[in-house]
Amino acid sequence: MTKKSEYRDLFPGSLELMILQTLNRKPMHGYALARHIKAISDDLLQIEEGSLYPALQRMLKTGWLESEAGLSARNRPVRIFKVTEAGRKHLEEELSSFEKMFAGITRVLAVAQS
Repeated sequence: MTKKSEYRDLFPGSLELMILQTLNRKPMHGYALARHIKAISDDLLQIEEGSLYPALQRMLKTGWLESEAGLSARNRPVRIFKVTEAGRKHLEEELSSFEKMFAGITRVLAVAQS
């Protein structure tokens, strides 16, 4: 018998969606971003560096994010990420798609329970 993991894999695109949504409210560096997502989710979501930083790099390459040099709260050099106009447009499209998918899943689960 295997022990069930506390953490589950995210569905494709969800990490990017959470990054865009979070950075759309406030630009921040990677470590602060990961901490913020963990705190907001009441520790249900834990974004590992091995997933976060490659996602940030992909999003920079696609033009959804831009970055600039900055300083952390501890006065250390960091890379601050911001959402671009293209990123905001993509976020809007993805949120609409997510809401439709979530509504469909909710309907299926409601029928399955009745």
